[in-house]
Amino acid sequence: MIDITKNAQIQKFNFEGYTPCNHIRSYRPKPIVRPQYIQQAAELINQAKKPFIIWGQGVILGSAEQEFKTFVEKSGIPAAWTILGAGAIPTNHPLNVGMLGMHGNYGPNVLTNECDVLIAIGMRFDDRVTGHLDKYAKQAKVIHLDIDPAEIDKNVKSTVPVWGDCKETLPMLTELVERKVLTEWHDKFKEFTRQEVEAVIDNELNPTSDEMTMGEVIKQLNELTKGDAVIVTDVGQHQMVACRYANLNKTRSNVTSGGLGTMGFALPAAIGDKFGAQERDVIAIIGDGGFQMTLQELGTVMQSKVDIKIIILNNRFLGMVRQWQEVEYEGRYSHSYMDALPNFVKLAEAYGHVGMLIERAQDVEPALREARKLKDRTVFMDFRTDPTENVFPMVRAGNGITEMLLSSEDL
Repeated sequence: MIDITKNAQIQKFNFEGYTPCNHIRSYRPKPIVRPQYIQQAAELINQAKKPFIIWGQGVILGSAEQEFKTFVEKSGIPAAWTILGAGAIPTNHPLNVGMLGMHGNYGPNVLTNECDVLIAIGMRFDDRVTGHLDKYAKQAKVIHLDIDPAEIDKNVKSTVPVWGDCKETLPMLTELVERKVLTEWHDKFKEFTRQEVEAVIDNELNPTSDEMTMGEVIKQLNELTKGDAVIVTDVGQHQMVACRYANLNKTRSNVTSGGLGTMGFALPAAIGDKFGAQERDVIAIIGDGGFQMTLQELGTVMQSKVDIKIIILNNRFLGMVRQWQEVEYEGRYSHSYMDALPNFVKLAEAYGHVGMLIERAQDVEPALREARKLKDRTVFMDFRTDPTENVFPMVRAGNGITEMLLSSEDL
């Protein structure tokens, strides 16, 4: 960003002899790919019995989705993603085993500490992915592909560092790797998935209580969008649930602030996303707390005449804060209950948008369907979800990534 002061903007000066600027200097790394490291990486992969791929946003930023997909499919290795890497290959791809991290899927996290070769592509080993570093993948030989040399060996020491653009390095590596038959290894991921479905996912997506769950809303959204929408999330429990359960068939379909943790991000980001992808449905999923940080952008939505759909997963709490207070502080809640929320539907209508209040689980699908029919209108949907709902699995602060809680009973 260039900020030009008011007095500079109104000054007059002589343009004679002035050379117009036709480019802006920026950081453009020019990595030198070393073939010997590619060879070493391929040898480790070909010798591995339990290889595991973890990828991040670098694959998407490098427009290397096809190269990545080819590498994964040729190698036959299970692959998991960081929150910003979601969508580089479709959610339902048979080799996509789920999300990493503090609220990620059970199998990818636990089996990180069982793999013998860990192949990290375009990701930075942030603390949400690794948990306590002293307990992270100590048994594995690590291959780290990244365009930024500052990320290599920063958090996790690599056995083979591959500095370069993954759009260039992945085809080189793909050419050298062998197709692997890893039946027993894949079966381990399936078993952990079965355990997670039984302990967490079934209750989240198919609740038996009268309370509406966040996962139930995302499930119905998947049924309608078929995984083709752009999903923009804010920060909090809803973000974790949306990233865990949203079906993404296309790249650049998951927009979130990631490690920045920016509450208030989703609404303005969704406006920009709609300008950039006018042919696609853009759906902002926001919590009742984060929405109030940038709610004035409802005016920008109207003025810009963009068509987005806004889903508020409204649990009347700062849900992530409440969950941590329950887990770490024995339920001593402080400043996490939202006791003075506005009438969101009337607020949306005051800005000229369509507002809907959804309080019963049986009304979720009809409301989403009706909203999608209104093609030229922004629709605001206030879903009243279970205020006591927690997001599991969960890794407590200071624990290793394998020390995952599957429910409150594990506390």
